[in-house]
Amino acid sequence: MFKASIYQERRKRLQASVPGGLILLPGNNESPMNCADNVYRFRQDSSFLYYFGINQPGVAGVLDADSGEALLFAPEMTVEHVVWMGPQPGLSDLKTLSGTEQALPVEQLEELLKKARADGRTIHFLPPYRADRSLQLSRWLSTPVEALQPSEALIKAIVAQRSVKSAEEIAEIESALAITRQMHIQATKTAQPGMKEAQLAGMVEGIALATEGALAYPAILTVNGQTLHNHYHGNIMKEGDLVLCDFGAAAPRTDYASDITRTFPVSSTFTDRQKAIYQIVLDAEEQAIQAIKPGVPYKDIHLLAAKIITTGLTQLGLMKGDADTAVEAGAHALFFPHGLGHMMGLDVHDMEDLGEDYIGYTDDLKRSPQFGLKSLRLARALQPGFVLTVEPGIYFIPELIAQWKAEGQHAEFINYDKVEAYLDFGGIRIEDNVLVTEEGHRVLGPPIPKTIEEIEALRRG
Repeated sequence: MFKASIYQERRKRLQASVPGGLILLPGNNESPMNCADNVYRFRQDSSFLYYFGINQPGVAGVLDADSGEALLFAPEMTVEHVVWMGPQPGLSDLKTLSGTEQALPVEQLEELLKKARADGRTIHFLPPYRADRSLQLSRWLSTPVEALQPSEALIKAIVAQRSVKSAEEIAEIESALAITRQMHIQATKTAQPGMKEAQLAGMVEGIALATEGALAYPAILTVNGQTLHNHYHGNIMKEGDLVLCDFGAAAPRTDYASDITRTFPVSSTFTDRQKAIYQIVLDAEEQAIQAIKPGVPYKDIHLLAAKIITTGLTQLGLMKGDADTAVEAGAHALFFPHGLGHMMGLDVHDMEDLGEDYIGYTDDLKRSPQFGLKSLRLARALQPGFVLTVEPGIYFIPELIAQWKAEGQHAEFINYDKVEAYLDFGGIRIEDNVLVTEEGHRVLGPPIPKTIEEIEALRRG
């Protein structure tokens, strides 16, 4: 948690950006696994955490955009709570920690909202992403769930504010990255033929937990890297496999995210074929990072990475023709079917619960319907203070290759006969987290080995 003055300043900026009324920011409730007393690890709502800093369930905040007042609502703790949970902060403690004018019993929130509605005041709220939040809002606002209308003004104000990271936020992201570095290095050094993916996945999560942190998102650690969001860990690693590791720690006590991907061979060295594909991905990542600076649309950097990948695959004989024309047609998406990156902060995909197009696009810049490009989460012009991921990849997805070949898609750009020799290849992705600065950019966190030479040195021990 930061100093109370930081939350006070954040709230003042938000209140000044919203056109009157009440701003309702509920925190999250516990989420049961299979009964009310057996719950998943608690994760606070990020917008509530950003403006109030209180990391406990069952709380809510209300900001009065007219008077400037900030109210915190929380359960009153009893001895029974202490019996099961130990000593907990009381309302006066929460008031001090958050720097709010008042901290009130949560039971009073519904009455306050009822009075505001009776007075004809606007109540701004964000899109609910959990079922219990939808039901809660429905009850508080006397509105059917299907008729709830989130405030676009509030969404845009929060996106504008949270998109630009402060020095304190960047320090938290870098603290998460220091843990993530340990996780990736240990995974790269430890993997052996005959091990299950689950053994490595458990080890890297254990490193995050041992630092009093947690995973920022479920780990991707797989020999089937061609499946983009592969959370299965039941395969046995063997000689010749590539292991794609996409995971990051959340910073202890603040939950700021990190998001790093590395790919390494189960053998002590890459094969020549693996080296060739790996170097193309690394070139795309490094040149994309070098292109980052204020004012450059991230869509342009995505297309730059796509062109580098296309050029490299053409040199290997897997693609053909003019690279610019191939990228414009979308032929590269057979091998690179996702976006180059996304915003990052308190959420690993920062603020995407508010609506992905509010984060990565503008009223004038709309999402492309083209396969591959439509998955680009961040396309807008970059600004100082943005933190984003750069994560190009090359994947050989047998089912997608078979479908495109059968349909004759982009046959003028793809040598399908040669591509079919790579159906057992898997996938390679390399990812770093980058801050946009006034002058250009800075790669965040301590360096994590990623060149072929560095990876092979780790594998040899």
